[in-house]
Amino acid sequence: MNRSQRWIAGAALALVACSSFAQTAWPAKPIKLVVPFPPGGGTDFVARLLAEKLTTQAGWTIVVDNKPGAGGNIGLDAVAKSPPDGYTLGLGQTANLAINPALYTKMPFDPLKDFAPIAPVASQPVVLLVNVSSPYKTLADVVAASKAKPESMRIGLAGNGTVGHLAGEMLERRAGIKILNVPYKGAGPAMTDLLGNQVELNFANTPVAIPQLAGGKVRALAISSPQRLKTVPQLAAVPTVAESGYPGFDAITWTGLVAPAGTPPAVVDRINSEVQKILKRPDVVEKLAVEGSTAAAESTPKQFADYIRSEHQKWGALIREANIKLD
Repeated sequence: MNRSQRWIAGAALALVACSSFAQTAWPAKPIKLVVPFPPGGGTDFVARLLAEKLTTQAGWTIVVDNKPGAGGNIGLDAVAKSPPDGYTLGLGQTANLAINPALYTKMPFDPLKDFAPIAPVASQPVVLLVNVSSPYKTLADVVAASKAKPESMRIGLAGNGTVGHLAGEMLERRAGIKILNVPYKGAGPAMTDLLGNQVELNFANTPVAIPQLAGGKVRALAISSPQRLKTVPQLAAVPTVAESGYPGFDAITWTGLVAPAGTPPAVVDRINSEVQKILKRPDVVEKLAVEGSTAAAESTPKQFADYIRSEHQKWGALIREANIKLD
């Protein structure tokens, strides 16, 4: 079935779903929440927190279904190809909705056409770290040293095409420097080599950075979000890249709920309303903060769709400019 045929079929199913929704109270059965990554990771943590609160607050039965693989593409593809009846949701994120479409020559879904965006859930910056023994105390120190001797500095990457990798590429272009990328198979090995002084830098996600900062083993020079992360004691005083001389710098991992394209607007709006209530709860804000995440600001489905489109364009332009491919 080609894309046009899928769209027509989806539209027909949506009409049926709308009619059904008008006649039958939704939800009438459990709702599946697809997480496109393995259990135990940051996206899974957010999904299970959201599922728990939707169950207690709205009285819905949410079943978390982990479908990892291909940088999140496998799980999100399963969502895209599910009936648009409100009973299958997905927790998308920067990687599979904004970055992967430019990294992969072929994608199993179109992130801008095959989903009904519902609501953003949380965001998380990456943190530029150095070993505590490093002579670099600020981002300006790193830039000055790199300009004096290009490619003399190595940055450990959790993997090619990650937000940490692309944050480094963005910094290189904004600062006019060249740093040698050293990709690893995961955040753990990259951190191990930073601690062992095998690499000089690491743009690490917050769950990896916070324990090392608390243990006094690394130093944080800057964070990649537009605002400081004041909810995390180890990062509250760390300046942003933007305020360190690069205005507008913004490189975050975000997560958000999506449904198959054609899902009835009434269902989308109802889920959005419940999610907005959850994200304002102090206990939810506190639990997200432990992982270095920030609850998303209030957003309509249309605003979330516009944000996904803007992120798709931003990361796509950077990936093409840097000529990064994973095929």
